[in-house]
Amino acid sequence: VVSTQSTGKQWYQRRVRVNDIAFEPTGKTLASCSSDLTIRLWDFVGFDCLKTLHGHDHTVSSVSFVPSGDFLVSASRDKTIKVWEVSTGYCTKTLQGHREWVREAVVSPDGKLIASGSNDHSIRVWEIATKECKVELREHDHVVECVAWAPSNCTPHINEAIQQENPRAAKSEGPFLISGSRDKTIKVYDISTGSCIISLIGHDNWVRQAIFHPSGRFIVSCADDKTLRVWDYKNRRCTKTINAHEHFVTCLDFHRNAPYVITGSVDQQCKVWECR
Repeated sequence: VVSTQSTGKQWYQRRVRVNDIAFEPTGKTLASCSSDLTIRLWDFVGFDCLKTLHGHDHTVSSVSFVPSGDFLVSASRDKTIKVWEVSTGYCTKTLQGHREWVREAVVSPDGKLIASGSNDHSIRVWEIATKECKVELREHDHVVECVAWAPSNCTPHINEAIQQENPRAAKSEGPFLISGSRDKTIKVYDISTGSCIISLIGHDNWVRQAIFHPSGRFIVSCADDKTLRVWDYKNRRCTKTINAHEHFVTCLDFHRNAPYVITGSVDQQCKVWECR
């Protein structure tokens, strides 16, 4: 159930777990996915369910819009990734290759690539146009819980981090990708070379989410060790550890226009933290 105080309206899905939500770029449509095997598209103005997308054979783990908003990408426990046309609700592509549950699939900022993380300990990068797996990364020793693309403003800072380790390294334009795993580590990859360029170690339990700070200079992560951590990835060190919740911290995100980071937890609380 989703409620809004301003309108008093609620959205109802079947009484099963909702695993992920995503806005399309204009903010007019919201996608949700669920353990009932479906994806639903919601009108964020009238609060109606516009379409229900059927096609996965098991729990749908994540949803992500391409930048144009015309297509939606989903990941599922049925080991597949699907691309859906938003206007018709039809599945236009199915990507197969993972050997276990696909935890998350996210679209690159240019809309050309999909990165996916799986229970098979691998990350795959796919070309949407051809359905080809461009890169397979096997740097983690456990389930890959999350993946995220680096925004373009991270590029100079990542290159500084690379050259700090190897002063002779050539500058790269990426794209770059970050991942978090149940092996308690966070890793950054240069997809142009298919190599892991940064590993961050410090969490004491499963890493649930890791994303780049809006400045591009830091990585922020949360984990089942109940903490929120800030990483200076150039120097490969954790600069701040916050005991954020009383239970597992499962998700985080940044406010788009204000200096806040928001965390969610199994303790049934969301908290807003000011970035200083």
